[in-house]
Amino acid sequence: MQSFDRLVDIMARLRGPGGCPWDRAQDHQSLRPYLLEECAEVLDALDAADMDALADELGDLLLQIVFHAQLAAESGAFDLAEVCTRIGDKLIRRHPHVFAAHAPVDGPEAVVDLWQQIKREERGGAARSSALDGTPRALPALARAQDLQERAARVGFDWPDQTGRLAKLAEELAELSAAAESGDQAAIDEEFGDILIGLVNAARGLGVDAEASLRAANAKLERRFRACEALAGGAEAFAQLDLSAQDALWDRVKAGERA
Repeated sequence: MQSFDRLVDIMARLRGPGGCPWDRAQDHQSLRPYLLEECAEVLDALDAADMDALADELGDLLLQIVFHAQLAAESGAFDLAEVCTRIGDKLIRRHPHVFAAHAPVDGPEAVVDLWQQIKREERGGAARSSALDGTPRALPALARAQDLQERAARVGFDWPDQTGRLAKLAEELAELSAAAESGDQAAIDEEFGDILIGLVNAARGLGVDAEASLRAANAKLERRFRACEALAGGAEAFAQLDLSAQDALWDRVKAGERA
């Protein structure tokens, strides 16, 4: 733990008298964008299966945790030791099949069910005001949509099969088309949101992580577009081509990938 203690000491010095002016000027709210950014960069490293980058990005994310804990310690709210104690206690408490005399669980799904049961017991058995409670509002919209739908499905609010999900998606597409014809921008915005919800629902039924799937699609779009620019002789040269020539390059890149 020497390296971890060293990191904590470095953070305390940066925040202390004679420390870094930028670090000393930060608070919990000013650090929010950096926390989100570091989480996204960890995901980028995971998507790229780049272990060297992952080690760096996990360090940057850990710095954000240490930073927030240092701020809390300075205000007397809590310190990093309490953070570690709380998560350690929670892991032991919610894994009785590992750390206590509890019957073994049969597979990952049973572990999730046990985890949820223990969470309810920790609340004293009190029911939540809604099955949707607990979904972080700061999640990316696509990921939050999937989490909300999964929580609703746990209490039976779900299509019995994929046929219903796809039929509902087709219905939403028709409603978007009607809204587009009407020219009502408010209706268009609403119907487009309904289509996104329908797509996430279809993804969930197919066992697809909608957020991860869109990240992969974004990466593919970026990769192919950059390849098109390279084939054209650069970004400016590609921009000078008409749409049919650009599309021909796109098809050429796709064909090359498939080959």
